[in-house]
Amino acid sequence: MSDSAIVAAQAFVRAINRQDVAAMAGLMPAGHRFTDSLGNMVEGREKMRAAWAAYFRMVPDYSLAIEEFYVNGPAVVMLGVAQGTYSPDGTVNLENHWQTPAAIRALVEEGLIAEWQVYADNEPIRAKMRGTK
Repeated sequence: MSDSAIVAAQAFVRAINRQDVAAMAGLMPAGHRFTDSLGNMVEGREKMRAAWAAYFRMVPDYSLAIEEFYVNGPAVVMLGVAQGTYSPDGTVNLENHWQTPAAIRALVEEGLIAEWQVYADNEPIRAKMRGTK
């Protein structure tokens, strides 16, 4: 299971980095669960398809740079950096770029990302949203 778990997690990261919501949805089971770093949970592939599409409109260049992977059976923990540019109007203005250390836990079931949980400091993007640095 470890090899297939890391392959699925890496494919999901690549889809995120391409902002490819269709590919991401193809890697989620119908009951996919997403938990953000504030503990908010969304359940359901279609809800997350819409949520990711909205997020990519707000942060059109969002990406994850994963530096380390740790696998334990169906669980994959990834450590790295999340980054992007806050774009309230669709314009990518480099002064609104942010980045933050991130940890992500994926639970893979039958080759699909059953759970995706993000642990990251939200303050860098919140500061951009408030118009402060």
